[in-house]
Amino acid sequence: MGRVYLVGAGPGAPDLLTLRAARLLEAADVVFHDALVHPATLALATRARFVDVGKRYGKVSTEQRFINRALVEAARTHATVVRLKGGDPMIFGRAQEEIDALAAAGIECEVVPGVTAALAAAASAKLSLTRRGIARSVVFLTPRVGQGEAPSAWVDAARGADSIALYMAAGAARAIAAALIDAGKSPALPAVVIESATLPEERRVATTLGALRSQALPRAAGPVVLLVGEAFGHTLAIAETLPHLQIKSASSS
Repeated sequence: MGRVYLVGAGPGAPDLLTLRAARLLEAADVVFHDALVHPATLALATRARFVDVGKRYGKVSTEQRFINRALVEAARTHATVVRLKGGDPMIFGRAQEEIDALAAAGIECEVVPGVTAALAAAASAKLSLTRRGIARSVVFLTPRVGQGEAPSAWVDAARGADSIALYMAAGAARAIAAALIDAGKSPALPAVVIESATLPEERRVATTLGALRSQALPRAAGPVVLLVGEAFGHTLAIAETLPHLQIKSASSS
């Protein structure tokens, strides 16, 4: 029996990978990786066989039960199996399903954390998720649910939070803004959309919930984090003078 490592690949930039993650990639026999892992990160696994098990919104994706089974089978024939996940494995990464499947098969696993997208997006844009006197609470949310899953009560969690970080939200940004306003959030509340955080192609747009509700965002080419809260209000003053604070459509990037 080998061992499976659930490794966080971080938000995108290869040099934000942890040292432990880099060492495991160098030693890996097999790497099961997400769709958005940077090619330079994958290049660290010089002796591994690669299996793409990524999930992309609106595209054909690998079923989770197949991934679970493939990890178990790989660990029975290889010493070091890496399951490379974007961001951090334990935040919206379905890690628990894989941990449970491996445990049921009697296979040891280890989780190696990574920098999650919301933290990286906030750092790259120099936007603190907490701010003295303004933001003392942060919530990480995703409105998206899988096929056959019950609707998410994410709005209830967002209602009482000072800062809100929404994952996998770009395609439903208008509906999200409307739901937050209906839940009592002000239409004037700052909202910052950050695409492809930490990468050279990073794009940002600073707006408000009201504006976000009234106009759909252009289709983003990379992963998007939506930050909402009073702590981000100072970005609105500079958005008009910084033309690069715009998300470009995939066709124009």
